Amino acid sequence: MAQLERNAVGLREVVFQSICSMAPGAAIAASIPFGSPLAGGALPLAVVFAFFGIFFTASSIGQLAAHIPSAGSVATYSAVGLRPWVGFLVGWAYAAVEILIVPLVMLQLGFTVAGEWHGEQESFSTNNWWIFTLAGTLLVGWIVYKGVRSSARTGVILGAIEVGVFLIVGIILVIKAGGDNTLAVFSPEYANVTGFEGWSGVIAGSVFCLLAFSGFEAAAPLAEETENARKNIPKAVMYATLSIGALYAFTTYAATVAFGPEKFKDFAASNNGVPWDGLARGLGVIFWIMVLFAIINSTIANANAGANVFTRTAYAFGRAGVFPKALAEIDPKHKTPRNAVIVQLVIGLLLALGLGAKYTPQTAFGIIATGLVVAVVPVYMIANLACIGYFTKHRKDERHPIIHILVPIVGFLFLIPGFFNAAGITGVPGLKFIVKLSSPLTYGAYAMGVWMIIGLIALGYLQSKKPAAINEVATIHG
Repeated sequence: MAQLERNAVGLREVVFQSICSMAPGAAIAASIPFGSPLAGGALPLAVVFAFFGIFFTASSIGQLAAHIPSAGSVATYSAVGLRPWVGFLVGWAYAAVEILIVPLVMLQLGFTVAGEWHGEQESFSTNNWWIFTLAGTLLVGWIVYKGVRSSARTGVILGAIEVGVFLIVGIILVIKAGGDNTLAVFSPEYANVTGFEGWSGVIAGSVFCLLAFSGFEAAAPLAEETENARKNIPKAVMYATLSIGALYAFTTYAATVAFGPEKFKDFAASNNGVPWDGLARGLGVIFWIMVLFAIINSTIANANAGANVFTRTAYAFGRAGVFPKALAEIDPKHKTPRNAVIVQLVIGLLLALGLGAKYTPQTAFGIIATGLVVAVVPVYMIANLACIGYFTKHRKDERHPIIHILVPIVGFLFLIPGFFNAAGITGVPGLKFIVKLSSPLTYGAYAMGVWMIIGLIALGYLQSKKPAAINEVATIHG
C-alpha cells in the first residue's frame, strides 16, 4: 500500500499545525469572551486556570507521541495504552470531530464576512453568507489535496498572521490603558458577577477558556510525514500549547484593562456581540481591518489544519481495515489521501450549506460546535488514561509517578466540567453555571450520540468478522 510522504515537514510546520487547529484568532475574538459573564474582570485568571488544565493533557499526549508516531494519533495511543477496541471508538469519535472542523469554521467565515460587508454596504445581503462558505471550503480542499508540504507551509503563514495581529493589537491596548493596567485581574478580586463571586466565577469562566485550546494535539496525526517525529511531535504539541496559552493570557489581559475590569462581565455582549471588533475600532479603522482580517485568516487556517487531521485519521483507519480501504488510497503525485480529502470536502459542504439554509449560519455553527465538543472532550479524557495505561503496561521501567500517573489524572479531572458544560448536563454539584441545551443546539449532541451508537455496532461487526482489523489500530504505526 502506498504511504504518506516521509520527512515532508519539520518542527516549525507541525507547531503551526497545532496552533492553527486551536484557531487562536477566532478563539480570542469569540470563544474566550463567553467566559466574561461568569468570570467578570478575573477572566485572565480563568484563562491561566484553563491553561494549566489543558497543559496536563498536552503532556500526556506528548509522552505518547514520543513512543507511538502514527497518523492514527489519539486512536492509536488509546489502542496501545488501553485496548484496541477503545482505540477504535476513540478514532471513530475523533474522525467525526475533525470532519466537523471545516463546516464549522467555514460557517463562521460566511456569516462574519457577509455581516461585515452588510454593515459597510447595506445593499449586500447577509443571506449571501453561503458564497464565502462555499469558496472557503473549496480553497481549503485544494490546499490540502496539493500535499502536506503546501498545506503545512500555508498553516505557518496563516498562523503567524493571526498571532501577530492579535499580539500587536494587544500591546497597543495595554499601552493605551496606561494607569489602568493592573495585575489584580490575575486574582479573584474582579470576579464580581452576582452568584459567581470569587473562585466560583473563575472556575466557571475557565470552562469556556478550556475549549479555546481544543486542537492543541493536531500535530500528532502528521507523525508519519514529520522529520524525527518521536522528538518533533511532542515538542510541537507542548510548544503550541505553551505559546498559545501565553497569547490567550496576554490578549485577555489587554482586553480586560482596556474595557475595564469592573464592568468586564458585559464584555461579551458589547458591540453587538463582537467585542474585539469594538476594541479594534476604538484604536482606529486600520486596527479594525487588521482584526477582521485575522479572524477571517483564522478560519482558513483552522479548516486547513482540521482537514489535515481528518484525512490522516481516515487514512490510518482505512489502512487498518476498520474504515473503507478506499480512504487509504494515496495520490501518486501529491502523496495525500485523495479519497479522504474528497469525503471531507463533500460532507463539509453538505453540513455547512444544508444546516445553514435550514436554520441560519449562526445557528448551524452552534449545532456543529455542540456535537464537536461533546465528542472531543472524552477523546482527551481517554488520552490521559491511555498515558497511564501505556507506561504501566509497556514502559513500566520508564514510568514516572508524576509525569505518567499524577499529571494524566489531573488532566482527566480538569476536563470533566468541560464535558458536562458542552453536553448541557445540569444538576452537577459545584457546576451550577451549566445550563441545559436548547433546541436546535441539542441536535448536535444527539447526532454525535447516534454516531457513537453506530460505532458500537460497527465495532461488534468487526470483532465478529474482522477481529484482526481492530488489532491493527494498535499495531500499525511508524
